[in-house]
Amino acid sequence: MDRSMGLRERKKQRTRETISEVAIALFLEHGFDQVSVADIAAAAEVSKPTLFRYFPTKEDLVVQRFADHQDEAAEVVRNRPAGVSPLDALHRHFVEGLEAGDPVTGLSDHEAVLAFHRLLHSTPGLVARSAQYLALAEEELARALAETLGEESREVTPRVLAGQLVATQRILAMANWQRIVDGRSAKDVRPEALADADHAFSLLSRGLATLGPARDAAHGAPPDRGDAPTTG
Repeated sequence: MDRSMGLRERKKQRTRETISEVAIALFLEHGFDQVSVADIAAAAEVSKPTLFRYFPTKEDLVVQRFADHQDEAAEVVRNRPAGVSPLDALHRHFVEGLEAGDPVTGLSDHEAVLAFHRLLHSTPGLVARSAQYLALAEEELARALAETLGEESREVTPRVLAGQLVATQRILAMANWQRIVDGRSAKDVRPEALADADHAFSLLSRGLATLGPARDAAHGAPPDRGDAPTTG
C-alpha cells in the first residue's frame, strides 16, 4: 500500500482490497455466476451501496487487479531515464516483471494466481470486462507516447504504437500462462519467456519489414500506391 496516502485514503484502499479478496474467494469456491452481490456484501460486512461505491459492476470485483496496472505502461514511458526510448523502457520493465515472477507477465505458478486466471478465462463476462481495462490502458499509453512524439506526428501514430505494445505484452503473458497451465514450472519457463520477450520487442523495433519482400500484384498483393491514378 502507498504510504504517501493519507489515513483516510489508506482506509478506503484497505476496504476496497478486502471486498475484492472476499469476492474472489467466494467466486473461486462457488463460481462467479452462483455468487450474488448481496452474498459478497454480507461476507465482507459492508452494505450493497458501499460495495457499489467501490466497484460499479460485479465483474470489477475481480478485474480491479487489472485496474491497478492500468497506467503502468504509460508511467514507464513518462518516467523512463534520459536517453532511453519508450520501447526499450517497456522492454526492460517487462523483463524485470518476468524475473520477479509478476503475475501480470503470466510467469507465476502460485496456485492462487493460477486459480485466479482460471476463473478469469472461464467466465465470459470477466474476459469482456478485462478487455475494457486493457483498452483503457492502451489509451493512457497512447497519451504518454503522444507527449513523447510531439505535435508533428500524425494523430493516429501513438494509438497504433500503443495498440502494438499492449497487444505484445498480452500475447507474451498468455503464452507464459499457458505453458504453466500445461504443467511446467515458472522456473522452467523463465528462459523461454525471456527469449520470447526479447524476440517480440525486437520485432516491434524492426517493424513489419522483417516479414520479407512484398508479393507482386499477380499474387494478390494490393497495388503500389505510387502507381495509383491521380484525380482532380
